[in-house]
Amino acid sequence: MITAAGKGSRMKFITSVLPKALIPLFRTEDGKKVMRPVIDLIAENLSSAGVEKFCLVVGKHGKLLMDYLFERGVTFVFQEEPKGFGDAVLRAEDFAGTEPFFVHADDGVLTGGYVEAASLFEQSEPDGILLLRKVSNPKRYGIVTYVELGEFMGHKLFRVTGAEEKPPEPKSDVAISAVYVFKPKIFKALREVKVDSGELELTYGIQRLIEQGGEVYGILLEKERWLNVGDPDSYYNALNYTYNHY
Repeated sequence: MITAAGKGSRMKFITSVLPKALIPLFRTEDGKKVMRPVIDLIAENLSSAGVEKFCLVVGKHGKLLMDYLFERGVTFVFQEEPKGFGDAVLRAEDFAGTEPFFVHADDGVLTGGYVEAASLFEQSEPDGILLLRKVSNPKRYGIVTYVELGEFMGHKLFRVTGAEEKPPEPKSDVAISAVYVFKPKIFKALREVKVDSGELELTYGIQRLIEQGGEVYGILLEKERWLNVGDPDSYYNALNYTYNHY
């Protein structure tokens, strides 16, 4: 998964020039297997959950993504330097306004859980909803602590009591799947996080939101998968899955 930039140049990863959101995955359409960019699968899943307006935070390789989505009525805002997922979310504050909104990373897509998250928000209106999954290597992810509340639409329902980014000593094996629903309170929480060095992670804002008394729920997805295109091994595994679309 590499490309060369000409004779004598060093080899580069394709994601150094191509946004991860444009990397393709398989799905079936009319009984045929086709390839669709991750961004199409994300948009389709969010639309199925009732999302009507979309905003993408783009960086230095955003032009290709903007060209691809140019005629779809998408709003674009810019993150000039990679200062973290939390910083990217803050840049979309004007777009969100006073309305609740989904947040979705661009390097993966879930095979389910979107409708459940929207339904839970409509029913309970918490300050945040996280789509969660159990992982075997929790040191690599944003991890939550929680209290189990019962079930919701066939999934275990948690009240999230804490969130930590890539902890050296994880307190659980339940990870955040980079798909969220928030009220605008998350923006205030993110602005209050003090980062001495490194990037402003969205997980820091979630923890601050909880410290402020915010109500955050989690839905545990046990059958669904997070199809990640962020690294070669994960992408190779994701290619073995085919979405069904009719």
